[in-house]
Amino acid sequence: MEVRSIYKYARISPFKVREVTREIQGLPVSVALDVLAFTPKKAAFLIGKTLKSAVANAENNANLKPEGLVVKEAIVGEGPTLKRLMARARGSGSRILKRTSHIRIVLSDEISIETRETKRAKREQEKKDSKKQATAGETSERSTSTAKTGAKSKSRKKKGKR
Repeated sequence: MEVRSIYKYARISPFKVREVTREIQGLPVSVALDVLAFTPKKAAFLIGKTLKSAVANAENNANLKPEGLVVKEAIVGEGPTLKRLMARARGSGSRILKRTSHIRIVLSDEISIETRETKRAKREQEKKDSKKQATAGETSERSTSTAKTGAKSKSRKKKGKR
């Protein structure tokens, strides 16, 4: 089941928020909250609010436990831009663009949570499998390569005798 929360019209540039949302995608909720708590950016605070809102939605509306939730996607869209004018030299003015963001966080309980231990075990298993395939491939290559080299050496000998 998927649960979402949206923070609209956040007064921060989407570029700044995307930098933080990339860090929490695919993480369990508890780990994502820890990462946000120790990230010294304004965007981390705003994303933390949205993530806590999504967890509350999951608990109250969908009867899900927060321990099994994973951040499936954290998307930041561009909101409307506020255009302001700043006085410049000789009576002219320049435009200031104050950007806003829409932060959307989707939580899911269907994605399996991968911890460091499971990732490490998976990597070691892949190494073992690749070694087995490599040794099996070498034995077949040796048998075919010896047959080829024997034929080549005979043809070289014939060329040398002429």
